[in-house]
Amino acid sequence: MRTKISLALGILLLTACSGPDDSSTVSIEQAAATAAVAQSDTCDNFNADGTALFGDLHVHTSYSFDAAANSLGTTPTDAHRYARGEAIPFFPVDKQGVPLGSVKIDRPLDFLAVTDHGEFLGERALCRTEGSPAYATTFCKNYRANERQGMMMLGSVITTETPERIEEICGADGSQCSDYAESPWQDIQLAANKANAPCEFTSFIAYEYTGTPGTSNYHRNVIFRDNNVPAKPVSYIDAPIDSKLWSALDAVCDIAAGCDYLTIPHNSNLANGRMAPYMQLEDTTEAKRAYAAARLKREPIMEIFQHKGSSECINGLSSVFGAPDELCDIEAVRRMGEDKTYATLSLTEGDLTMGQASEVTAECEPGKTGSNGMLGAGCVHPTDFQRSGLLVGLLEEQSIGLNPVKLGTIAATDTHSSTPGAVMESAWTGAVTGESNPAERLKPGLLTSGIDSNPGGLAGVWAKENTRDGIFDAMLRKEVFGTSGPRIRPRLFAGWDLNQGLCDAPDMVTQAYASGVPMGADLVAAEDSDKVPSLLAYASKDPDGKPLVALHLIKGWINNEGQMHNEVITVAEAETGADSLCVVYTDDNFDASQSAYYYLRAVEPETARWHTYDCAALSEADRPEVCTNGAYPEAVREMAWTSPIWYQGE
Repeated sequence: MRTKISLALGILLLTACSGPDDSSTVSIEQAAATAAVAQSDTCDNFNADGTALFGDLHVHTSYSFDAAANSLGTTPTDAHRYARGEAIPFFPVDKQGVPLGSVKIDRPLDFLAVTDHGEFLGERALCRTEGSPAYATTFCKNYRANERQGMMMLGSVITTETPERIEEICGADGSQCSDYAESPWQDIQLAANKANAPCEFTSFIAYEYTGTPGTSNYHRNVIFRDNNVPAKPVSYIDAPIDSKLWSALDAVCDIAAGCDYLTIPHNSNLANGRMAPYMQLEDTTEAKRAYAAARLKREPIMEIFQHKGSSECINGLSSVFGAPDELCDIEAVRRMGEDKTYATLSLTEGDLTMGQASEVTAECEPGKTGSNGMLGAGCVHPTDFQRSGLLVGLLEEQSIGLNPVKLGTIAATDTHSSTPGAVMESAWTGAVTGESNPAERLKPGLLTSGIDSNPGGLAGVWAKENTRDGIFDAMLRKEVFGTSGPRIRPRLFAGWDLNQGLCDAPDMVTQAYASGVPMGADLVAAEDSDKVPSLLAYASKDPDGKPLVALHLIKGWINNEGQMHNEVITVAEAETGADSLCVVYTDDNFDASQSAYYYLRAVEPETARWHTYDCAALSEADRPEVCTNGAYPEAVREMAWTSPIWYQGE
């Protein structure tokens, strides 16, 4: 801790003495000023080699139009309280809608970003605030009648490629919804600024950009560096394509004026090819280079794992050469060639109808995108998964000179219940509407929820200190990692002259920085073209978790014929498990002419999947068929993934 912290926190506590949920006692300006003062010095625990910090950058509260938290009334302040280790209200709720339960995280987090949807902050406020200009409208009455119905009514706006505000509640020019979005956006800022405690706990101001064209996932989380943020979020309705999102944010968030942001795409596994670069773009090298430059500046990382499944990899892509990887199937919502049955929901004249449909999962036709990825359906594109998407980026770099898919790696929960970091398989309490108890969670759900879902993962960063700047800079460097839940600490370095005895060196990391580059960086070509790279692969177990059994180095490359290849290389194994694994691996198959990437995957032994605990909690007579028919594996492999290291071929 640094000396200015105690003074700053003392001021903050005095201004907020009426209680954690009363945001009226301290202004956004006061909280922001306090945070700025507190951030001015280096932390006493500053570590130039980096400290592993764990957090959640994808969390929804009752300020989101589709959140289960609407049934609980939990707010951004509650999400911060939960992340810091306090109990918050939780299911079940009584007939009056009052939460009767409570929930508490197993271990506090180091950082948090509450990312409520930016699209409908005003609409939600208008329909839920008695006496508002729209409260008594037919739309708002129907919106309040049923949580899922309300979600569908607003959600239909963002499933088109040309979204527009709903005139009945927003007015002809949409200004009414825009005006009513100001108060919740200020509440979100205030909660983040009040919770931010530099050197101890970091809270970012953030929101989710929720484009869902064709019911495919096109979502991004927008994270601001500090308290200098735009007056309102730039939503999918304002900017219905990624390049327009960045340009619109640039117009209201100028680095020169002290505002900075980054965006994080998530659930690419449900994108149906829509997260491929150059969407709605002129087919010229100049336009593609401009797009790639903007994305490289503003979108450094992606989610590889969360409650709607894994986005690491999929087996069976015809354009990618490599042996199948069985770990690609863990918590996979999509499997190539699978006869997929998925839930549908339709709204006709106020009647909400749940149905089913099925199709065989197949690749997208060249040059085309699909639909219904958010339902677990539609076609699959290489950019829907990080491993193959990174190869698309390498191929594009050869064509235009810049890599438009150069993404580091984190994970998240995407909880819609104000419970960031609730990742324990043995104590999962659900993430979205319709997952509030074991019986609900064991059913097929809507939008890849229910039995198809999972507790999600955590974002990890190697930051020099636990501050907004420290963590934001780590994300820009891509010196970050994701886990499927456990607090595994993986690291990856690459270089041409790494010491082969690094694993035994007491200053291993310091030496690795001095003679190589860390995950998230570029390995620049060696002066001697005959040299081959070595990689320092290291991971330590979750202090409260299982031992590690393997380190996998994943290599992707473009061969001399322009074909995309990948390989999973087991570089370390421990059959009985180990507290840590470390190896310096030399890539003797390296070809200096071929562009490549490497990332590290650390793996735990098999452990019980969450649904086995829910099945055990029910009486034998009440257990659904999924508890006994083997349709879902009873065990999972928890793991962690580093950001890649890239090499550009000669």
